[in-house]
Amino acid sequence: MRLSPRARPHRNRTALRAGALAVAAVFAVGLAGPGSPAEPSPQAVTVATSTPRPGAHYNAAGTAVDFRIYSSRATRIDLYLYNAPTGSGEVAVVGLTKDASDVWSVGIPVTTIRDTYGITGPVYYGYRAWGPNWPHSSSWTKGSAAGFIADVDAHGNRFNPNKLLIDPYARELSHDPLHPGNTDSTLYATGPLHRALDSGTVAPKGIVLPPDTTGTGTKPTRALKDDVIYEVHVRGLTKNDPSIPAAYRGTYKGAALKAAELAALGVTAVEFLPLQETQNDANDVDPNSADGDNYWGYMTLNYFAPDRRYSSDRSPGGPTREFKEMVRAYHDAGLKVFVDVVYNHTGEGGPWNPADKNTYSVYSWRGLDNPTYYSLTSDLQSPWDNTGVGGNVNTYHPVARALITDSLAYWKDELGVDGFRLDLASVLGNTCQHGCFRFDRDDPNTALNRITALMPPRPASGGVGTDWIGEPWGIGHGTYQVGNFPAGWSEWNDRFRDTLRSDQNMMGVEQVTPAALATRFAGSSDLYGNGRAPWNSINFMVAHDGFTLADLYSCNAKNNDQPWPHGPSDGGSDHNRSWDQGGIAADQRKAARNGFAFLMLSAGTPMMTGGDEYLRGIRCNNNPYNVDSAANWLTTSWSGEQSTFRTYVQRMLAFRAAHPALRPVGFYTSADTNGNGMGQLEWFTPAGTAPSSAYWNDPDSHALAWRIDGTEFADPNSALYIAYNGWSGGVDFTLPSAGPGKRWYRVTDTSNWAEGTDQVATPGSEALIGGAGTSYRLHGRAVLVLVAG
Repeated sequence: MRLSPRARPHRNRTALRAGALAVAAVFAVGLAGPGSPAEPSPQAVTVATSTPRPGAHYNAAGTAVDFRIYSSRATRIDLYLYNAPTGSGEVAVVGLTKDASDVWSVGIPVTTIRDTYGITGPVYYGYRAWGPNWPHSSSWTKGSAAGFIADVDAHGNRFNPNKLLIDPYARELSHDPLHPGNTDSTLYATGPLHRALDSGTVAPKGIVLPPDTTGTGTKPTRALKDDVIYEVHVRGLTKNDPSIPAAYRGTYKGAALKAAELAALGVTAVEFLPLQETQNDANDVDPNSADGDNYWGYMTLNYFAPDRRYSSDRSPGGPTREFKEMVRAYHDAGLKVFVDVVYNHTGEGGPWNPADKNTYSVYSWRGLDNPTYYSLTSDLQSPWDNTGVGGNVNTYHPVARALITDSLAYWKDELGVDGFRLDLASVLGNTCQHGCFRFDRDDPNTALNRITALMPPRPASGGVGTDWIGEPWGIGHGTYQVGNFPAGWSEWNDRFRDTLRSDQNMMGVEQVTPAALATRFAGSSDLYGNGRAPWNSINFMVAHDGFTLADLYSCNAKNNDQPWPHGPSDGGSDHNRSWDQGGIAADQRKAARNGFAFLMLSAGTPMMTGGDEYLRGIRCNNNPYNVDSAANWLTTSWSGEQSTFRTYVQRMLAFRAAHPALRPVGFYTSADTNGNGMGQLEWFTPAGTAPSSAYWNDPDSHALAWRIDGTEFADPNSALYIAYNGWSGGVDFTLPSAGPGKRWYRVTDTSNWAEGTDQVATPGSEALIGGAGTSYRLHGRAVLVLVAG
């Protein structure tokens, strides 16, 4: 994710089949009964809970709802029940009982909910909690300060009963804290100016859902090494697509309708930007302004609830059903579904003012058990922040860790997700709860290792399992851990990105040797040769976080301070390794072809970003996290050049899929920088000789070629030859042997002379080039791909 101050939320912003059927029947007819009491008060409920699951669930028989929530520090927790999400007060208040494991619970009969509380439809709920810094007082009423001692005490407690709290295990939320009906963030704040403001009427509520039987189809078992990941925003995918019915644009249902098209493009896994509930209802307050908007969604409000804003059916249960239907559509098309998840920080954010220890937003975790859910400074008064967006989740605490693993299991098992990309994931390897940060890849009790122990990774050759991908960095000391994640984890490889960007765009400014290029092309053994494999390197040239592929080669610097609909956006890196190719449009397209070719021809798992296939640009805004506009959504209105580039992408995807030699399960033999041996891979200088040590380490050498022997990979062609010329002028490459009785045929040359719909030849139409010793002139800044035949 892009670390941006504006992203921070602050004031400027088998159960038995019969039982399941009984629950569904109760929900379908509504909980009909008399009206609610005028003055609700805490009530005793004698039904014992029948399930150990946290959250709110109907019991197996469908006769009661069990509520369970954790807090080790609360001295009192009350459950508040509502028959509407906003605009009216609670209809019942029920006290919870604490057990020896610090779980507070109560079971309420359906008949009581219906006949006594008068809830005739969905059950909405939230919690109020008291603790040492604000003990319960019999004189307390909503909006009063009775019992108050401090906003935060010496033990880090931040209880405030005036703030209705979201259940961390709620399966859906009714709405966001800020939405068109409420734009006042102070209602959720603590501190002397806001602590007595009551949030109950407008605050988000959890929704009690019955079991859902919507299927998610058959999960693909394809090995990650054989995937091509397509990173995209679920709203942006279809919001601007006229082929999608208007009611479904920007929704899960709309995205489901794109499954066949994406499969035809050639991608195999769609990675959606965050889909867990986040603060984005405020985007609709002024749809013609980026100020205060949250488009990307990296400020999570709840780890279980699919975001309602992306559902065409926002009724209770609708987002969950529609998300599962989308997953089924992708599975039916043979595509995996990955979800970008954010467990390093939350939407509660950090202090409103760093100099003020009292004023914070309280939505959920902070008001339930602040030191359990968040890493704090050693004095427990402030967040420990290695994320830049409000403070770290206390991922080493068993309860916070269980919340992470439980929610991942829910998305995997119940919602059908095949894999996850974990944002700023080095925080999940932290072994220090408060006052420090210590990453440890081997500690079995880190969230990283508990995740893989509980939900085993997919085997290297494919099969049942989960694909785990980490963003292996943060902003604080000790957080950059590229190449150092536990076994079973793949990682975003920024060194692949930076090395190749530098060679393309920073010649004469940054030094890149042929050895560095070779290491990246061959799977980054320097990073993943520690017991992992090339496919653990998620290779990317661009991501949502930064320039698009088109802008990488058409912008010299970011331009984020521009008016709607392209901005304004703050933050964003100032070191992008970008270049506008001298302003020559044909060279910009050529550079983009090269960048995409690097992905398709390198060992590792490639990731592209939605819209790269047609050279989507956003006018050099490299941090459009807040731009929820047509300028930041995908489009199907392509120019001729964009359509041509899309054909290039589609054919390069097909070429990679057709050649298993490009997708090795292990590192190539002789894939070193010494040119030794005649194994699976050989390196060549343009002269057709093995590079010497001097050549390997010469930053002034910008041409390299390699031959992959496909016979060990069951490749339909016995060999592939790839040449890259990073120089501005043409270079003559002398071709090696194509194999006994074989000659070389051209698949693609990315040079401008070849630009067109057939820039990548279809199988069987490749042009004959010649055999061993043939000289091929490769124009400046171009890539050549040949196959033996």
